[in-house]
Amino acid sequence: MSSAAPSQLPAAEPAHAARASDLLERLAAAAPDERVSLGQIVDVLGERAFGLVLLILALPCAIPFLYGVPQVFSLPMVFVATQILIGRQTLWLPDPMRARTIRRDDLRALAARGGPWLRRLELLARPRLSALSSRVAEKLFGLAMVIASLSILTPLPLTNTVPAIGVAVLSIGMIEKDGLLMLAGTAIALVWIGFLALAGTTVIAFLFSFL
Repeated sequence: MSSAAPSQLPAAEPAHAARASDLLERLAAAAPDERVSLGQIVDVLGERAFGLVLLILALPCAIPFLYGVPQVFSLPMVFVATQILIGRQTLWLPDPMRARTIRRDDLRALAARGGPWLRRLELLARPRLSALSSRVAEKLFGLAMVIASLSILTPLPLTNTVPAIGVAVLSIGMIEKDGLLMLAGTAIALVWIGFLALAGTTVIAFLFSFL
C-alpha cells in the first residue's frame, strides 16, 4: 500500500444486489488509475463497505508463511472491526488511511485468484439466521474480528493465515446476511487463536518447570 492520490472510481451499479466476488471484480475492472485508494473503495461500496473492505484486507493475510504484509493489512482491519464493535452504520476512515492505495494490478490479481474461491463459498451463502444480523450480534462479531485482527498483527508464526480465513468467511457472511457463515468464520478464527494461546502457555509452563 502507498498514499498516492488516484482518480475517482466510477460509481458502482446496485451494490446491494451484487455478491462479494462480483463487487471485487467490478472494483478491479473499473479502476481508472494504477492505484486504487481505500477511500475510493469505501465511497463506492456504501453500506457494504465493512464486509468487502475487511475481505480485501483479509485475503492477503491468509497467505501462509508470509511475514510483514499481514502486519501492514491487519492494522486497518483492527480499525474497521472496531467500528463494527462500537456499532457504526457507515465506515469512516481518517484521511491518511483513506489515502492508502492498492496497486490496480494487485487488486485485479486478488480478484482473479480469490474470485473462484469466493464463488464456491458464495454457493453456500444465503440470507439465514437473521437474528445474527442484528446490531447487538454484529457488535459481538465485531469483537471477534478485532481479536482475530490483533492476532494477525502479531508477527509470530501461524498467527495470520487461519484467523484471516476466519475474517474472510465472516466478511462474506456479513455481505450476504448469512448468520451461519458469520458463526463459522468466528469459530475458525477464535478456535485457532485459542489453540495457539493454549499451546503457548503449555510450552511456557513446561519450560518453567525446568527452571
